Amino acid sequence: MNEVRVRFAPSPTGPLHIGGVRTALYNYLFARKHGGKMILRIEDTDQTRFVPGAEAYIMDSLAWCGIQFDEGIREGGVHAPYRQSERKEIYTLYCEQLIRSGHAYYAFDSTEELEHLRKSAEANKTTFIYNSQSRKNLHNSLTLSPETVEGYLASGKPYVVRFLVPEKFEVVMDDIIRGRVVVKSETLDDKVLFKSDGLPTYHLANIIDDHLMQISHVIRGEEWLPSLPLHVLLYQAFGWEAPLFAHLPLLLKPDGNGKLSKRDGDRLGFPVFPMRWEDPFSHEVSSGYRESGYYPDAFVNMLALLGWNPGTEQELFTMQELIDAFSLDRVGKAGSKFDPEKTKWFNHQYLIRKTNEEIASDFQHVLIEKGIQANSHLIIKVVGLVKERVHFVKELWDEAHFFFETPEKYDEQVIQKRWKPETPAQMQGLSTMLLNLPVFDAAAIDAAIKTWIETSGYGMGAIMNALRLLMVGTSKGPHLADIMALIGKEETILRIQKGLETLH
Repeated sequence: MNEVRVRFAPSPTGPLHIGGVRTALYNYLFARKHGGKMILRIEDTDQTRFVPGAEAYIMDSLAWCGIQFDEGIREGGVHAPYRQSERKEIYTLYCEQLIRSGHAYYAFDSTEELEHLRKSAEANKTTFIYNSQSRKNLHNSLTLSPETVEGYLASGKPYVVRFLVPEKFEVVMDDIIRGRVVVKSETLDDKVLFKSDGLPTYHLANIIDDHLMQISHVIRGEEWLPSLPLHVLLYQAFGWEAPLFAHLPLLLKPDGNGKLSKRDGDRLGFPVFPMRWEDPFSHEVSSGYRESGYYPDAFVNMLALLGWNPGTEQELFTMQELIDAFSLDRVGKAGSKFDPEKTKWFNHQYLIRKTNEEIASDFQHVLIEKGIQANSHLIIKVVGLVKERVHFVKELWDEAHFFFETPEKYDEQVIQKRWKPETPAQMQGLSTMLLNLPVFDAAAIDAAIKTWIETSGYGMGAIMNALRLLMVGTSKGPHLADIMALIGKEETILRIQKGLETLH
């Protein structure tokens, strides 16, 4: 294999969908696996859809994911510029070359004329296609005299440049994922290569840039598969060797019915963008995985397995392990259902594998926001007790708030079920015993309470459930002796007394 050079070429028309992130990731894994280069190219030829801030958002999102580029807008490179709007002169030269060689032509049909033809076709229950049949009767340089064409061009009459699809020709294409595909040219339309605004369409700019940037493999989404025949024909028209193509399967809605969209995330409550995005026009804010508390390596791990199968039972991969294991021949053809719960599971796995110190450092920010000052030793201990119960650092507060604040209220359902007429006297007796306990660690507390319950003839459940209510305010939480040891004897006694006063 010659040097592998791949590219991710998004359009700055809005935030980067996680399907786009997966495309970038697969390109990155493939490049790194083969010791190749990864290029970022911004395809902004459609200025009508340009969204301010989208370009920076795309680059920042990929950086957060750990996807690194060897060449691009920020990195520079020998094939600069990497923004298509800055390469207009290049496309003009190659477009003129296609016209001279007879592979493209000028079309002067107005928007109104074409719309009339479409509506007429619809009325006859057919579809208008600008192709090898219809072009013979339309307003273009194939039907007009050379003098007329020259006059139109000289007068500034609006035009587009269309590709001349060969007649009665079979386009043979090979895709790494989908195998060989054959399409008859009669089914293709003469796509616009150059628009009336003086900018190329995606099709022309994409082919020229991939050739000039020496792209060896085009790894992109399935939605570009219908464009492959035109792209193959363009390579042939230029006399260039085409790169190898691989079209990735779609990311599907959780129920598998259709492509995953932002609306699905809004409806079901999960992000579809890697980072928070605020629309510069409507100011609508969309949530992101970063702000939702996901670790970038967990997010990347999840995405890698949506369409690619390592061929083993392994589910957790570092980026380097993904690079080592990745291959395009293990990418499936069928779409992959997105599972929000599995995504949370990945984050949980990454969270519990971090050290208590790492998690505590993040959790401390949550505590500070709530106005709580706590020493790092306590936070580390608390994290160790509750991290198995959460998917995200932000959820630690719900599982551990009682370590940092005395309960102000008590769960009514637990009171009705666990607080009996005899409970206050039992809790008062337990408080006296604990007050006189010389050592107040979890083991000593456990042993002392067990002995006291047995000696007093009480039921273990009755005492422990009532005591948990006083310590926590409800019936949840880790092992009770661990809670009491961490909050300390003084706070433990205080909570018992406060509870007795409140629930008398």
